[in-house]
Amino acid sequence: MEDDDIDAREMQRRALEEAFGESSDSGGDNDDEFEFSSSSRSSHLHCLKQGDGVPLSWEMVDGVKGLWLCRGFLCSAQQSSLLSAIRREGWFDGGCHNQAMRFGDLPGWAVEISRLVREAVWFGDTSSGEGKESSLGNHHEEACWPLPLDLLWREPLFDQLIVNVYNPGEGICAHVDLMRFDDGIAIISLESACVMHFTRSKQEEGEARYLWKHEINRKQGFQLWEGEEIHQQRRTSVTLRKLCRSPNENVKAD
Repeated sequence: MEDDDIDAREMQRRALEEAFGESSDSGGDNDDEFEFSSSSRSSHLHCLKQGDGVPLSWEMVDGVKGLWLCRGFLCSAQQSSLLSAIRREGWFDGGCHNQAMRFGDLPGWAVEISRLVREAVWFGDTSSGEGKESSLGNHHEEACWPLPLDLLWREPLFDQLIVNVYNPGEGICAHVDLMRFDDGIAIISLESACVMHFTRSKQEEGEARYLWKHEINRKQGFQLWEGEEIHQQRRTSVTLRKLCRSPNENVKAD
C-alpha cells in the first residue's frame, strides 16, 4: 500500500514537472550559483538542496493541520541576496515605513521565490511529517503535502506580496488572514529567529489557514523557546498570497 502511495506522489511530481518545467536542481552542478534581481525575471537560485547536499525537508507542525515548516529554505548567502534585492526596491528608505505591499505583477525576485516554493513543495522531502504521530489521519493522503496539490497548478501561484521590517520588540497581533486571500500562504522569515503562536479562532478542528489565529509577540518575556528567551534583532518577513477569484471572473459575456 505504501509503495502505491509513493508511486502516486511520483506521478503527481512528473505531471507538475511536465506542466511547469524541470527543477532547477536537475540542470547541472552549479548549486552555488544564485542571484536575486529586483528588475529581471531571469535570476537563478538553486535551493532544492541545503548546503550539505541534503534535500530540503518539510516538517509538519503537529496539532495545527496545514501548517508546515521548511528549515534552510535559503542558505545565509541566498538570504543576503534576497535582502539586498528588497533594499534596492527603496521601499524603506528614510525609515518612515515598515511595510510594503504589492498586487498583481510582482518584482522579479518575488516571482523567483514563488517558483522556488512550488519546486520545494513537489520535490522536497516530507517524510519527517509522515513519521510523526498526529491527529491528522492518513499522512499518505493529500494532507502530507505542504500545499494542497490543486493550488500548485494555479498561475500565478501568488499575486500579492507583503514585506515587513520589524525592529526588536515589534511583532504582529493575533489574527486570521482576510478571506479575500486564497488558501496556500508562504512566509519567508529573515534576519532574526522568532516564535509564532497559534490559537484556535473557533472551537473546532480545521486548517491553519482559516481556523487558527497566528501571532508574534516580541515583547520581553514572550519570545521563549525551550526555556530560553530568543535574542531579538531586526526581522524581515516576506509573505506571498493569492487573491481569491472574483465571483464574476468566469462569467461569459453575450
